[in-house]
Amino acid sequence: MSPESPSGDGGDANPNCGDDSGHHERDAPLLTLPDSARDSLKTPIGPIETDADRLLESVSGPVIAVGDVVTHHLLEADYTPAVAFVDGYTERTAVDAVIKQRVTADVTWTVCNPPATITEALVSRLRDGLEREGPATILVDGEEDLAALPAILAAPEGASVIYGQPGQGMVHVLVDDDVRAEIRDLLTQFEGDHERLFELCSSKS
Repeated sequence: MSPESPSGDGGDANPNCGDDSGHHERDAPLLTLPDSARDSLKTPIGPIETDADRLLESVSGPVIAVGDVVTHHLLEADYTPAVAFVDGYTERTAVDAVIKQRVTADVTWTVCNPPATITEALVSRLRDGLEREGPATILVDGEEDLAALPAILAAPEGASVIYGQPGQGMVHVLVDDDVRAEIRDLLTQFEGDHERLFELCSSKS
């Protein structure tokens, strides 16, 4: 169900997240995607839609958008997601300059998240965005491909998580207990500190 099958080698993305100054906080990955779990991410976990206006007809709660192109389509439909994750790339290729300018016009925070990982910084800012009064755009230094997974766990009941399925369209995940349980099971296939991730995703301010 991953937005873009994480590359693992980073492609053109920056696998080190930032410069040598160590300015990023909480960069160490909480979870890392092993090769053995990659096939589990290929199946969309919700219906696929190619038209943003039609997709939005089935939205009733806050939206978390994962990906530059998904975020751009929603903005073009005059809808601003509650939280948007962008990284300047789509399917390992830099996005068009017009799209990049549109989706990064109001960046709230920048976080580090190396390819094929989920970092504490990403999850913490996801929670901050959900608890924020206005919309939040999170610019990811690295890759945002796996952000949909903690987003589904952290989002409130009835929220929507929308991510891109390469070559097909936008996947709409309506968050409920069943889909959260499915994602928790999926994340146990990852390597790392599962309990810390689950704690961050369920914590309240």
